[in-house]
Amino acid sequence: MLKSIVAKAHGVSHVSASSKFSAFKALYLEAQACRICPDLADRTAVLSELNGSLAPKVFFVGEAPGRAGADRTRRPFTGDKSGDNLQILFDSIELSREDVFLTSAVMCSPRSATDANRKPTRAEIRNCSRYLRRLLELIDPPLVATLGAVGLDSLKFIEEHSFKLKEHAGTIQHWNGRILVPLYHPSPLVIASQRGLAIQLAHFQTLKRAIENC
Repeated sequence: MLKSIVAKAHGVSHVSASSKFSAFKALYLEAQACRICPDLADRTAVLSELNGSLAPKVFFVGEAPGRAGADRTRRPFTGDKSGDNLQILFDSIELSREDVFLTSAVMCSPRSATDANRKPTRAEIRNCSRYLRRLLELIDPPLVATLGAVGLDSLKFIEEHSFKLKEHAGTIQHWNGRILVPLYHPSPLVIASQRGLAIQLAHFQTLKRAIENC
């Protein structure tokens, strides 16, 4: 069933790998130069070859780069505990980082007045959606997985949906002609206070089934 849905929505791509990479490089250089958000004007978007494969099994959308994590390493979900937890989840379904593309609703690192991580504003999410939309169009993944409520809600700026994380986490849905699997964010705070690692591991089993059927 999932295979037929994806096949109808995504024809065979005639774009060469070199052409796709050239378009991706132009896009990430544009994103890195973006200064449209006043509070993020001194930040640089975490978007480059380090984000992953341009022919991924899964296209992940998180919240934003963390101060101690991706904003420092320039590679999404590395360098902090959220990245460590995501690696545990990847390992549980034998999913390699070489087979995924990782990005965020907001590609720069939002900070508070005390330089702590903060949740992106709606305006920042809307502004960055222009790049997220173009990434999805260019990479054209059959399967999108969101990590957290911000990632899930950011998709509304591309195509409206009514999915709620608490209701739809760990389920297989259809969005924008693609398979969508909403997942909880692997941050230590979420795992400790909302959805523990055991629940997230179970949700990743659903993701594994979706991958196998794409």
